[in-house]
Amino acid sequence: MKITEALFAGSSTRISEKPKQAFPEFAFIGRSNVGKSSLINMLCGNRKLAQTSSKPGKTQLVNHFLINRKWYLVDLPGYGYAKMSKTGQQKLAQIIRNYINLSPDLVTLFVLIDSRHDIGKIDMDFLMELGEGGIPFSIIFTKGDKTGNNVRALQIEKNKKQILEFWEELPPVFESSAVTGMGREEILGYIESVLNQLNNN
Repeated sequence: MKITEALFAGSSTRISEKPKQAFPEFAFIGRSNVGKSSLINMLCGNRKLAQTSSKPGKTQLVNHFLINRKWYLVDLPGYGYAKMSKTGQQKLAQIIRNYINLSPDLVTLFVLIDSRHDIGKIDMDFLMELGEGGIPFSIIFTKGDKTGNNVRALQIEKNKKQILEFWEELPPVFESSAVTGMGREEILGYIESVLNQLNNN
């Protein structure tokens, strides 16, 4: 898939505020500072599309971007930002759950996990919640340029085994780097195949 146009379509805190024109939605979420905004910008070939920041917790709204006038890329707030107040954390969690559980147009939720580390309790709890809610999701291991190929492969294999302790089979899994462009073709190709399936149904 080639992205020829990416238009900001609006921000929201609840489903009733999202763009009125319905298209299939592919949403991106992860722990704060996992590289979500950088990945979105890399996928769209636009460094300024999603706001990037060295400070975690920058995204605090549900942001819709209309891609090729055919589907929405949805940038969700990050979860697990410990330095935010309890009230702030609860508010963000409510915004996230409202979208994930109630958007009729959500096709797949891409959960971003740092490829350098073990899957943390916060991430695993979130994945378990998605499983219990029947939310379709895929996993993207980010920051693939930060370690060597062998080290990254071993860590990702370890993480896959951790997921398989709770699931019978793995969801779709991708590796990415916003710096090198790793994973761009695979992720966009997957989105294209899902869109084709939807159009054929």
